Amino acid sequence: MKKWQKIALKVVLALSITTTSIYIFAPWEYGLYYVKPVPETIEEEIQLATEHGLDGMIVYVDEGNKEPRTYASGWHNRDQKIPAYGNALFKIASIAKLYDASAVAKLAAANVLDLEKTLGSYLPELSSRIENADQITLRMMVQHRSGIPNFTDQEGFNWASNSLDALDLVLDKPADFLPGEDYAYSNTNYLLLENIMSSALGYEYTDYIRNEILLPLGLQDTYFSIHDVPKKELMSGYYVGSDEDFKHLDQGYVASAQNVGVFLRALNDGSLFTEKENQIYRDLYEYNHTGWVLGYSSIARYHKDSDTVLIQFTNTTGDDRILLTQIVYSRLLSILHN
Repeated sequence: MKKWQKIALKVVLALSITTTSIYIFAPWEYGLYYVKPVPETIEEEIQLATEHGLDGMIVYVDEGNKEPRTYASGWHNRDQKIPAYGNALFKIASIAKLYDASAVAKLAAANVLDLEKTLGSYLPELSSRIENADQITLRMMVQHRSGIPNFTDQEGFNWASNSLDALDLVLDKPADFLPGEDYAYSNTNYLLLENIMSSALGYEYTDYIRNEILLPLGLQDTYFSIHDVPKKELMSGYYVGSDEDFKHLDQGYVASAQNVGVFLRALNDGSLFTEKENQIYRDLYEYNHTGWVLGYSSIARYHKDSDTVLIQFTNTTGDDRILLTQIVYSRLLSILHN
């Protein structure tokens, strides 16, 4: 990857889409798309997006004073020519960190977890295999300030494989930085936090999230694995240049756009928490997130100025498609604001 491409990717991942960055970093066709007149309706915009390189899209909109709406365009399954539909299931990738962080906050409020205790104290078997394990607190892990290497950045990691032991890729590796001294996004933090929650609870952390978060919110279309979902309802996922459908890969949480939207509003308005839990979460983690796994890209945001939850799912990755999804999202916001 060339230097300018790396810079562009950092800009995209930081979600700082601006007119300047579009013109400097975007492939020319995305620059042209960016300056196209914004249509009047969401239906028109997502139809346009699926004509410009996205196989399928699902969009969920919840404006506080209106009935929530769901939109879809393109293909649910490209090979079988099944059109996209709004209540399909989708791999939400790192959006799942919001659910995990919420569970950590609830467990901290219940004194099941202590945010200031260390990784080594909860998982002593890893003390000699993760550098600084006896200094890294749970709070640092939630906030990506632990210095633990990210397993998805390690040699040997393959997005298209389910056979890897992700934790093995970072054991005995040097830390990226001293605990609390810097920030670096690391999926390893949340893999370890899930193990810690299960250990502290004495049962699977997923059962806790189901009972304390999903069921109270009525989220019946949220799952922890593709193996738990009706296969036909899972939207297909594609990578540019490959004919393969990546829906068969088990890559974590699966949910409908509506379920993610309901969860995100509850997270942001505080109704997900008790007062004590809300105070803990407020100082712990963020309230919006994006997600990316092979074939699936997602954005989940609450916009306080307009009291709007906007969820966007797109089932095409690769070849700078993430930049296109950011442009489309900004145009959807423009439509809503107008």
